[in-house]
Amino acid sequence: MLIKETAKSAWRSLASNRLRTLLTMLGMIIGTAAVVAVLGIGEGARSSVEGRIRSLGANLLMVRPGSASASGVRSGTVKTLTEGDAEALKGLDGVAAVAPERSGSAQLRYMASNLNASVTGITPAYLEVRSLSVESGVSFSDLDEQQRARVVVLGANVARQLYPGSSPLGTRLQINGNAFRVVGVLTEKGSGMGSPDDGVFVPMSTHRSVLFGQDHLSTISLQLASEDRSDVVIAQLDQLLRLRHRLRADQPSDFEVRSQAEMLATMGQITGTFTMLLGSVAAVSLIVGGIGIMNIMLVSVRERTREIGVRMAVGARRGDILRQFLVEAVVVSLAGGVAGVGLGYGAAVLLSRFGEWATIVPPYAVGLALGVSILIGVTFGVGPARRASRLDPVEALRFE
Repeated sequence: MLIKETAKSAWRSLASNRLRTLLTMLGMIIGTAAVVAVLGIGEGARSSVEGRIRSLGANLLMVRPGSASASGVRSGTVKTLTEGDAEALKGLDGVAAVAPERSGSAQLRYMASNLNASVTGITPAYLEVRSLSVESGVSFSDLDEQQRARVVVLGANVARQLYPGSSPLGTRLQINGNAFRVVGVLTEKGSGMGSPDDGVFVPMSTHRSVLFGQDHLSTISLQLASEDRSDVVIAQLDQLLRLRHRLRADQPSDFEVRSQAEMLATMGQITGTFTMLLGSVAAVSLIVGGIGIMNIMLVSVRERTREIGVRMAVGARRGDILRQFLVEAVVVSLAGGVAGVGLGYGAAVLLSRFGEWATIVPPYAVGLALGVSILIGVTFGVGPARRASRLDPVEALRFE
């Protein structure tokens, strides 16, 4: 029998008992839909995380204090970074801009509204380096920094919570009991750990002299002229800061350098691992669907034993019988896979539209799902097909 005729015969056989065929396909439909939806969620999460990391700033390096070590045990963050370090880093070749910052937590109060938020001391270069923009009002100037002006720029979430339905510009905001004039509100960047939407920003000199009195820096952000020179700049930075901090060759660095590329790679590995884990769990249902296909095909072989005997009697070879039942198994599995891809894609779209996370169904997920469907059909269909092809024609014709 030709492949085309075999496929037609297999389809007619399956169509003759639609309900059983549909129930047989159900396991494949659910399994394939689960795999496609999970891969869509995982890809969406990876894309979302990558977008948020990139939104922190283009070609970004961040230098943070290291951890103190006592008797081989890490005991906390050391206070090693200074404004002098930030000034020295501006001279490195390949560095476009440097933005030092100090951080602290304070109580904010405006009339009857109270809020505890992160207060960050920054320089005017900070917004450019971190790719932040002012939605309303203005940012700080060099004059504000020099005069230790009591001015503040609010994150989007802080502005909404303290000033629901009204503009904060020009109002007096209490920060730890000190009055600050609100001069601007940042454009919303999106939720996440360390999001600027949840913080407020004051001039660095004001942060030190009025609010917290700390001389050390919490972070130094560097914007690179080119991402390709990241490794070179990191090596120069490490050498310069170790020299400034008078560290011997056998002493560990008292600072840490994190690059944007490093963060992207790390988060990509984490989201990829979770996607693979969830996809593996979802793939278990494909195996269950395959077992269902094998079970129904065995029943079909028994029901059609006399038909197999007739086919052999009129000249069908064992290979023809094997091919027919194998094609039937593949058709059931592939049809279930196609339906499952459609269901999984629809579920991903609904989750993206009505849920709180983005989903992206990558093209490879569709190909993978259909490829696995065919593999399941072949793997679980070959046993019943071999059993049908090995039936004795005489015994098959006698079967009732």
